[in-house]
Amino acid sequence: MAEVTEINKKEAAAAEVLDETVIKLSKTYDFEGEKIKTIDMSGLETITANDMIKANKILNNSGTVTVLPETNLEYTLIIAASASGLPIEFFKILAPKDAMKVKNRVTSFFFGEE
Repeated sequence: MAEVTEINKKEAAAAEVLDETVIKLSKTYDFEGEKIKTIDMSGLETITANDMIKANKILNNSGTVTVLPETNLEYTLIIAASASGLPIEFFKILAPKDAMKVKNRVTSFFFGEE
């Protein structure tokens, strides 16, 4: 019985990690012939300061000025595009509810405790 409990704990831990890295969208999006229902954000772990600088430049070139870019929707979507490998154009078609899920995930990653 102890072995079954240990396996269940491991499965629960694996599911928890999946929940932290994958965003389940409120609907399936048809983007460039591909059906997208989830976004894998595990790439956030490999984002570098250089990626953040590039996102800042894109944001500034678009004419957006913000004191704290890490909380700006456009900035977080640019970071999400880098982290997920999906193009920024995909993130721009998200429904507000899904865009906020992405924004909150990226912001939480930036400001999360170590």
